[in-house]
Amino acid sequence: MVKIDLPVIAINFKTYPQATGEKAVLLAQACDKVAGDYGVSIVVAPQTSDLYRVSQAVDIPVFAQHMDAGEPGRFTGHTLGEALIETGCVGTLLNHSENRMQLADIEASIRKAEVLDLATIVCTNNPLVSVAASTMNPWAVAVEPPELIGTGISVSKAQPEIISGTVEKIRKVNKDVVILCGAGIGSGEDVKSASDLGAQGVLLASAVAKAPSPEDVLKDLIEPIRK
Repeated sequence: MVKIDLPVIAINFKTYPQATGEKAVLLAQACDKVAGDYGVSIVVAPQTSDLYRVSQAVDIPVFAQHMDAGEPGRFTGHTLGEALIETGCVGTLLNHSENRMQLADIEASIRKAEVLDLATIVCTNNPLVSVAASTMNPWAVAVEPPELIGTGISVSKAQPEIISGTVEKIRKVNKDVVILCGAGIGSGEDVKSASDLGAQGVLLASAVAKAPSPEDVLKDLIEPIRK
């Protein structure tokens, strides 16, 4: 599995028009430039259709937004890990609030990713699911209360006890999994708050993907973790 330095900022491109096709390449290149200029770890997750073009254009880690656990063959419409590797990506999100999975399917996808040497970030919506996901040994869990996603209100401010409490619970079952904070992250202050609560990075989307000047937003985001 590719080594990803911590703390990390992961950017989910979702299906925003500002982060689709050639615009996905430009956004990823902006992330790549900031990561290189300031010595910070940034991961990008474009749509499946853009994975190849993005991975060819940048040096930072490229993740998929989803992966199914099936084997090559009769799985029309599914996204298999073998195909993701061919695009050049090195990991995948799983169980995002906009693409929920059953726990059994999450575990199957994590196990398949391990075989393929792909990193996994499992998105979780509450402490119980976060702990359950952590016992499956993904690379990371990203705590994201769905009611705060896209609101501009960060979980580290609105519900800080969720992050601190979840970190404590996760560490009782898994001392090594990376813990990310998601939902509403949009500023360097949010990143610092998440870090103070025990998170080792953040997962965000609209604050960067929809920004008129993504580089300016990224520079603010990485300020607390600049080397």
